[in-house]
Amino acid sequence: MWLRIGFDLLFEIEVPTPFILMLRPRSGTQQWVARDEFKIKPNVPVIEYTDDYGNLCQRLIAQPGYFSIQTNADVQISEFVDIAPGAPFVEIQHLPHNILNYLLPSRYCESDRFNDLAMEITADCLPGYDQVATIETWLRNNISYIPGCSDYPISAIEVNYKQSGVCRDLAHLGIALCRSLSIPARMVVGYLHNLKPMDMHAWFEAYVGGRWYTFDATQTEAKGGYVAIGYGHDAANVAVFNQFGPSVYPIKQVVNVAVIEEVE
Repeated sequence: MWLRIGFDLLFEIEVPTPFILMLRPRSGTQQWVARDEFKIKPNVPVIEYTDDYGNLCQRLIAQPGYFSIQTNADVQISEFVDIAPGAPFVEIQHLPHNILNYLLPSRYCESDRFNDLAMEITADCLPGYDQVATIETWLRNNISYIPGCSDYPISAIEVNYKQSGVCRDLAHLGIALCRSLSIPARMVVGYLHNLKPMDMHAWFEAYVGGRWYTFDATQTEAKGGYVAIGYGHDAANVAVFNQFGPSVYPIKQVVNVAVIEEVE
């Protein structure tokens, strides 16, 4: 499946404002980026770097006035999400070194507080993929997914208390529950074809059976159409933009995802 993804942002800047953006997808095992376009008006110097999670990030200083960011890319992805019932739990001593950090509690995923609940949810499951799939189903059945109900990240403890949240919040709780069972889990942010209402999206991945698998409690079934642009421990690591100084909010924010024919 080929998708054309796009994100348009418009700000009104009052004072010179430093930004860090995370808006360019990268090619990897699950996706191939054939074309990538990034436009900033008015033009300012941009420095691109790769962060500790392998994400492509851009640094710039927006000047006073209207400031727009437009991105679009053509990306080839799978029409299906890989599933692997029965994929085994990977014992800690056999995890790759770069996966170990995803076992630890983080700012929005207090995994050290969820062991009892995770054990209760997965009591009858085989260790590994089946535990995560059961956590995903529990989230879907017990935490109300309400798009647009929150403008800022909340932690797994808060999500469990409220019993509702946006996609990012459900991912936080899923990650915390997985890590409490010693299953590495990470946050992913990006695009999802046919998401309703259309917006940037967040889900989580868990490391079982020697690889990462996608889980998304906001969707009723496993399906393809995901394009990742950022990975991290939680929302603190995968913001599509961070600005520093007086608060600045977009006066326009439009996300587009469409199926296209194969790129020539």
